[in-house]
Amino acid sequence: MDSTATDVVDLQSPDDLALAERMKDGRERIVAELKKQIVGQDEVIGQILLTLFVGGNSLIVGVPGLAKTLLVHTMARVLDLKFSRIQFTPDLMPSDITGTDLVQEDTATGRRQMVFAPGPIFANIVLADEINRTPPKTQSALLEAMQEHRVTVQGRTYQLEEPFYVFATQNPIELEGTYPLPEAQLDRFMFHIMIDHPPYAEEMNVIRSTTSIQNPEFQRPVSGEDLVAFQRLVRRVPIAEPVLKYALDLVRASRPKAGGSEDFVQKWVAFGGSVRAAQYLVLGGKARALTSGRYHVSFEDIRALAHPVLRHRVLTNFHAQSEGVTSDAVIDRLLEIVPVPRSGM
Repeated sequence: MDSTATDVVDLQSPDDLALAERMKDGRERIVAELKKQIVGQDEVIGQILLTLFVGGNSLIVGVPGLAKTLLVHTMARVLDLKFSRIQFTPDLMPSDITGTDLVQEDTATGRRQMVFAPGPIFANIVLADEINRTPPKTQSALLEAMQEHRVTVQGRTYQLEEPFYVFATQNPIELEGTYPLPEAQLDRFMFHIMIDHPPYAEEMNVIRSTTSIQNPEFQRPVSGEDLVAFQRLVRRVPIAEPVLKYALDLVRASRPKAGGSEDFVQKWVAFGGSVRAAQYLVLGGKARALTSGRYHVSFEDIRALAHPVLRHRVLTNFHAQSEGVTSDAVIDRLLEIVPVPRSGM
């Protein structure tokens, strides 16, 4: 299948072309810096970088010991961005995340006044560690920040500094004492990134490197201002109508209540992908194309991102769970049966 659309992106201005080249070069240099600390996990790193270039948030799921926290922290160090780690626990309160108003006395006048004390959400990269260990009320403290890049405390709104990202981690095997993330919260994550045990050779390198002295010196290949500029560039990239249609068709095909949905979707799926799913497929496809040195979005860009974009939005029902059918399996079937528009081939 030729995955390239017939309509090509029109990035003609020298500034746009130079920025696109800097974005591609920046990705390669960030990866090179990360490799000083992180062994393997190329696909995971690629999806995290797409999150940065689009300006989204991502949920990273994996068993303990796979360097989820280390990866996000190292990314912040490489980019020299303000990093904040919030350990989610059952007793964590919303104000522990957003901050709160405190009574403070002016030493000069003796007068007392309410002063806002910012919480750990006021950072560039926020790591919500084990996000499902806190009740939904506290989880919801992230909703406004993730979507609007601002927080509201006691009726006052505070803007967060750009760039702003939330990376949340979750342990998929330990369910006792955890709280499922509400669908509205899940939908605000661009990607659901699965991180698994590395191959034998990579795992050997992990053991070798982590049991010796490590003190890597990181360069700063990309600044926060660069990331904001890359996000704007990604959104300016046009996308050919057939590729746009394919992204939307994939998402609509995942909905059991959509007209003409496939039998396996009606049988196994409780809820399908939202509008955000199609938006993130398109935005992720644009960023993937630019970081690959291409100025057009291909069908393959959309297909490559279908699993991380859809796996937390395609919610399976009891029948699927009883038969051992996962969201990934449903997405595999969707990629098989949703046709690529012929006009774009």
